[in-house]
Amino acid sequence: MRTVVFNRKGGVGKSSITVNLAAIAASEGRKTLVVDLDPQCNASQYLLGMEAYRGEDGPAPNIGSFFAQTLSFKLKEKAPREYLHTTRFENLYVLPANGELGEVEHLLESKHKIYKLRGLLKTLAREFDAIYVDTPPAFNFYTLSALIACDRVLIPFDCDAFSRKALYSLLENIQEAREDHNEDLSVDGIVVNQYQPRARLPQELVAQLQEEGLPILNSRLSASVAMRESHDKALPLVHWNPRHKLTDEYRALYRELYG
Repeated sequence: MRTVVFNRKGGVGKSSITVNLAAIAASEGRKTLVVDLDPQCNASQYLLGMEAYRGEDGPAPNIGSFFAQTLSFKLKEKAPREYLHTTRFENLYVLPANGELGEVEHLLESKHKIYKLRGLLKTLAREFDAIYVDTPPAFNFYTLSALIACDRVLIPFDCDAFSRKALYSLLENIQEAREDHNEDLSVDGIVVNQYQPRARLPQELVAQLQEEGLPILNSRLSASVAMRESHDKALPLVHWNPRHKLTDEYRALYRELYG
C-alpha cells in the first residue's frame, strides 16, 4: 500500500496526517515508511526532531540526494534501502527531505525523471507493509511524481471556502494523473481536518460537499493544541498523548481507511 497525502494548499495538515497515520500503522505492527517530498521538511522534522536539522542539509542521504544521483552518472548509485533512516519508534522509518529538492526540481523536469520515484517506491514496497508520502503545497514535479508512484491518494480539507473551490481542481489533477500515468491510482477520500463541530460554517461546507457527491470521509479531525504540542515534542499523537480525543479521531480515520 502506497498512499500520497495531497493538497495544493498549505496549512491543511498534510504532514500531520501523513505522520500520524503512519505512526498508527507502525504501532499496530506494520512496517511503515514515510517519504517526505516537501522542501520545508515538516514530516522529517516531526519524526526525527529538530536536532537532525541543525546542520545545513539535514540528515543524509535523503530524497534530495536520491534525485540528484538520478541526474549524474558520476554519483555512485545507492541501493534504495540506503536512503532510509530509522526513527525512535518501532516499525517506523523515514526517507527525509532537504532543501536540495527545490534546487534540482527544474533539472528533474527537463530531463524527464518523473518516473524515478515510482521505481524507488516499488522496490521499497517489497520490504514495507505501508508507505506514506507527504507532498509540498503545490502541483509540481514532486506531487505528480507521488501521484504516479502511489496507488492511493488522501486529500486533506480544512473547512475553508477557498479550499472548497480548490477541491475540484485537485480532483482534476488526480484524474489526469490516473489517465496519463497511473491507472491504478484511487482516491481514498477527503478528510475534514481542523473541524469545529459547533461552528456553522464548517457544518455548512461539509454538508455542501456531501450534497455535491464528493468522497467525504466520515471521520473528522478536530482543531486542537495537542497537535502543536505533538509537533514541538517530535512525537506523533499515538506516542505523545495516546488517550487524547484527537488521537482517537486519528485511530477512527485509520480504521475507516484500512479496516
